[in-house]
Amino acid sequence: MTLVQLEYIVAVDTYRSFVGAAEKCFVTQPTLSMQIQKLEEMLNVKIFDRSKQPVVPTEIGARIIEQARQVLQESLKIKELISNEQQDVAGELKVGIIPTVAPYLLPKVIAAMMEKYRDLKLLIWEYTTEDILHHLKTGVLDCGILATPLGEQAIIEQPLYYENFVTYISKNSKLSKKKTIDAEDLEDENIWLLNEGHCMRSQVLNICRSTKHNRLQGLTYNTGSVETLIRMVDMNNGATLLPELALEELSSKQLSKVHHFKSPEPVREISLVTHKNFIKKRMLNALKEEILEIIPKAMKQKKKKDVVGI
Repeated sequence: MTLVQLEYIVAVDTYRSFVGAAEKCFVTQPTLSMQIQKLEEMLNVKIFDRSKQPVVPTEIGARIIEQARQVLQESLKIKELISNEQQDVAGELKVGIIPTVAPYLLPKVIAAMMEKYRDLKLLIWEYTTEDILHHLKTGVLDCGILATPLGEQAIIEQPLYYENFVTYISKNSKLSKKKTIDAEDLEDENIWLLNEGHCMRSQVLNICRSTKHNRLQGLTYNTGSVETLIRMVDMNNGATLLPELALEELSSKQLSKVHHFKSPEPVREISLVTHKNFIKKRMLNALKEEILEIIPKAMKQKKKKDVVGI
């Protein structure tokens, strides 16, 4: 039994395809299949049910794969021990981030890290919270940046900052004259929302206390972009809720449409999350430090803020 064979069965389980797993492992499909077959023959069990598409592990195969993931994680600790001894921030860090955080956080963070850590390779994907959690558990991602709390036993959360929600309201709305907004003020307003699957949608609905606000003049518009929500209000009236960091991208005219909530203001908690077996701690700490470096001091404190659930 070799670590390579364990990597192959974990890859097939992750991608549910021998072809897809071979591509990710940078080997030919026959090579990968042959090594898995050798492992099955040695163990005298079938790890995968090849009669089903997509391919799925057998009952015993699922338990073997779970153990294989643990063995691979433990083997990686050897490299991490050496990296820690040499005080290096080097290697590959695979990061998942939700789309409502990425454009306001990553550009500055990536620039700083690429300049400071020349031997670090960042691989970054924008995913929904559900996808990030799945990829953390299967080892596709090393860490995620997303809204918390999640209530997942296998996931470790390190809160980074607390970001206010603000309202963005058309000048044609009766609310446009108000300096601050109560959540109840939004009950009769047409609210533009992100589509299903985005945690910020759930948070906005929790603030508004109603799902009726996802319609505007008989139209349901599905988007995953905060920028699109802003344009919808600009062009079609109504209102939406924005994360505070998005305000840096607005023009002075657009900023005049921003209204803050009355205290305590609703906020989202943004955290750096990892699986409990995560080992690339030096790289993770470097990422955390760079994020905290660009976050305003006031956003690092939870005091007098109402964290909105997901």
